[in-house]
Amino acid sequence: MPPQTTTPPVRNLMTRAPLRRAFLLIPLVLGCFGLWPTVRALTEGDLGNANTAEGAGALAGITTGTNNTALGAGALNSTTTTSWNTATGAQALKNNTGRNNTADGFQALISNTTGNSNTANGEAALARNTTGQNNTANGFEALAFNTAGNDNTGEGFHALLNSTGNNNIAIGSNAGSNLTTGDNNIDIAALGAAGEAATVRIGTVGTHIKAFIAGISVSAITGTAVVINNNGRLGVASSSQRFKDQIKPMDKASEAILALKPVTFRYKPEIDPEGTSQFGLVAEQVEKINPALVTRDAEGKIFTVRYEAVNAMLLNEFLKQHCRVKEQERKIQEQEATITQLRSTDAKQEVTITQLKSTDTLQQQEIQALTASLRKQASLIQKVSEQLELSKPAPQIAANDQ
Repeated sequence: MPPQTTTPPVRNLMTRAPLRRAFLLIPLVLGCFGLWPTVRALTEGDLGNANTAEGAGALAGITTGTNNTALGAGALNSTTTTSWNTATGAQALKNNTGRNNTADGFQALISNTTGNSNTANGEAALARNTTGQNNTANGFEALAFNTAGNDNTGEGFHALLNSTGNNNIAIGSNAGSNLTTGDNNIDIAALGAAGEAATVRIGTVGTHIKAFIAGISVSAITGTAVVINNNGRLGVASSSQRFKDQIKPMDKASEAILALKPVTFRYKPEIDPEGTSQFGLVAEQVEKINPALVTRDAEGKIFTVRYEAVNAMLLNEFLKQHCRVKEQERKIQEQEATITQLRSTDAKQEVTITQLKSTDTLQQQEIQALTASLRKQASLIQKVSEQLELSKPAPQIAANDQ
């Protein structure tokens, strides 16, 4: 928030005390010397066309204008053809040529020329306004610097010392007194800042230290969480990329939260008279682990924990752990697939072994049968051999002399 300084009073717009005396003396002097023949002196009563004037020079130049009321010396002095103006107070709307203006107070709307539908209540209220329209000023020198600004509202002493800004609202003593040319601002008991636009300010930093708004704590609603910075500005922490620079993965930066120590506690009675049990962190302890996780007050003292940042870091650690679990699950699935494959291979091998064993049994049986057959054949051969041997004739012995 820009530094706020109290704007000096605008009493130097015109020196009122001597000016008042001058306006009291001038009619007397001119009356004595007969030098004011063209100006209606001490105008009073109905002037026709529903115009009413009372006071020296009040509505002095009126011609075809209607429904004007001037009460006070010099009030509506320059109004000629315009209508529906009301001026109460010396020199109120003195230079006016606009319509539908209301001025109540010494020199209220004194500089107004062609501005329309303005309302000024208070001494020098809207005193410099010339062409601005639809302005409302209530209070001493309220909107005193406004010249061409439109649709402004100033309520209070020196409220909204705006010059050309539009659609501004200021409520309270000196409210909006720093605002100059900005549009669409609302300053309630706040000085505002020069040239800013579309800004709402309520209260003064360092002066107002507590805020109570009824109907919030008991109202259920969905939406986006509101945050506040060290300057008291309210808003929403945007997640859009267009508001961010230097984007990179959090990686190991989130590991700091593993050292945090959550606690249970109760706020002191002046903060929570009911002593509700709370759960959270101690900012001073968090600051020792990671200073970026705490915020500080206007005096630079540690104030609170950035729980939204802690939540983001928790999410990062969760995702890292989730990736580890997924990797372990993948490895387990691969191992299970390998085991299943090995079991399938083993089963096939067992079938092959069974088949081999069966084949071997058959072969052994065949061998045994063949062996038995061979033995039978050998026995037969043996018998045949023996029979042949027996059937051979006896050997003959030849004589020696033959």
